[in-house]
Amino acid sequence: MADFANVLARMTNRPVIDRTGLPGSFDLDLQFSPTGLPGAAPAGPDRSSSDDDRPSLFTALQEQLGLKLESTRTGVDVLVIDRAERPLPD
Repeated sequence: MADFANVLARMTNRPVIDRTGLPGSFDLDLQFSPTGLPGAAPAGPDRSSSDDDRPSLFTALQEQLGLKLESTRTGVDVLVIDRAERPLPD
């Protein structure tokens, strides 16, 4: 589930923390429309009409997998680089 949370984080451009407590590996099949997700191609005439029939990512997670993304405030680890210097030659 931690790997799936990482995939969801990349898809939503937001941190996703796995709080399911489910260990192990899973084979997931999730059908959803990418419309509205950051980086998704804009809807247009060249888009498949089957995308319109699919639910949003958030609805699909809840209906198909029984998972729910909740927006909360929490601490996350962040890497801060104060400065960078070129290495000195030997």
